[in-house]
Amino acid sequence: MVGPARSLEEHLAAAPLSRRQWLVWLLATAGKLFEGLIVFMGGIALPLQAVQFSMTPLEQGCVVAASLLGILIGALSLGGLADRFGRRTLFIAESLVLLLGLLLAGFSPSAPWLLAALLLIGLALGADYPTAHLMIAESIPAAVRGRLVLSAFSAQAVGAVLGTALATLLLASQTDLPLPIWRWFYGLPAVPVAAVAAARLLVPESSHWLLSRGQHAAAERELARLLNRPGLILAAPAPPTADTPVAGSDPADWRQLLQTPLRRATVLASVPWFLQDVATYGVGIFTPLLLQADLLPPDLPPGDLLHADLLAARSSLLVDLALLPGIAAAIALVDRWGRIPLQILGFIGCAAGLLLAASGQLLAGLLLFQFMTNLGPNAQTYLLAGELFPTPVRGLGAGFAAAAGKLGAVVTALALPLLLRRWGVPLVLPGLAITSLLGAAVTWCWRVEPMGRDLAAGTSTGPQA
Repeated sequence: MVGPARSLEEHLAAAPLSRRQWLVWLLATAGKLFEGLIVFMGGIALPLQAVQFSMTPLEQGCVVAASLLGILIGALSLGGLADRFGRRTLFIAESLVLLLGLLLAGFSPSAPWLLAALLLIGLALGADYPTAHLMIAESIPAAVRGRLVLSAFSAQAVGAVLGTALATLLLASQTDLPLPIWRWFYGLPAVPVAAVAAARLLVPESSHWLLSRGQHAAAERELARLLNRPGLILAAPAPPTADTPVAGSDPADWRQLLQTPLRRATVLASVPWFLQDVATYGVGIFTPLLLQADLLPPDLPPGDLLHADLLAARSSLLVDLALLPGIAAAIALVDRWGRIPLQILGFIGCAAGLLLAASGQLLAGLLLFQFMTNLGPNAQTYLLAGELFPTPVRGLGAGFAAAAGKLGAVVTALALPLLLRRWGVPLVLPGLAITSLLGAAVTWCWRVEPMGRDLAAGTSTGPQA
């Protein structure tokens, strides 16, 4: 039976979520879980890799920064490909690249090979930042968009906890594995990554993207597949305004993100994400090192390295558990309070946690920080980046914002081991607190609230919250 002509958003809102919509959500969620698992396990693997490959502190920073630099490059250079070639194409390709990178990392014969493999892993994870978000946001109604996008993003926190727990179990097992323990940190995730890559072949293309390319019939067909409602009719979309970017086959022009009317969206999506990642990755990845500096004597014998790494990993697991209630609170509140209030509140709470940790209450401060960052900026920057831009440049804008965030992460990864050695925890953490307060200020000054709005046109020219 052929139904009445409706807009894309009206069709999405007309019925409960279909099985294929939930499949899209699940496969996008898997990508965020892999990121948390791989990146956080890498922090625990670092001391063991440093011994095996005789790394200096600078080289250790490079190992951590390699995957983050890959995420930066992947988000910046590959995010726009989702606007040119489609969301589904990149959704599948990035998971295959991730699989290759994991296998190379697990069998790396030297530090340069490990760096190259981690860079490849980062490229895949970087492409997933905009693409996974767009796959979800463009497949579900606006009324539940915030909750479902953040539910998927919460898998990053689950992956961090799972990765820390898995690494802890491997370190504690002391089994005679055929490869060094840290290599299994990359080999074991390769199996589920391969399964997800195969399953992503089943998802339909985004009808939002097809409409932006003028492919009306294809958009109807893919929407019918997504909703399992044959014969639906899409009303003709509203003609673009003079300020709306137009999709084309030429390479994306980054300069348009810095021009009116997209400038406000670009600043709001990018600058707070940069400031947030400086603190979040500084604390998140280096939690084992922070705890080692606090819990262990500086003259620990080299033979006790494995024991020290295990002790710090167990403490890291406790800290990482605070990620889960934080993201749960964000999911519950995001479509009630809005993105902007939660981001500002979270930034201020992060600063409070870091200052508490610097005052001597390291564990309590880190727990507060992890809760507040996931209630606020760690979740909301990801959500905002996929909502603020119109469809023809949504992948470009979201990728640019994610790259800005990872630039902050790379800077922290390179600098923090050296700063911890030179200044110590009491001086480094207040510096990170300042970046959180700056994030709150920038969010307030450039605020635009996209809660409940139609994705078609974006919110780059919308009023302030």
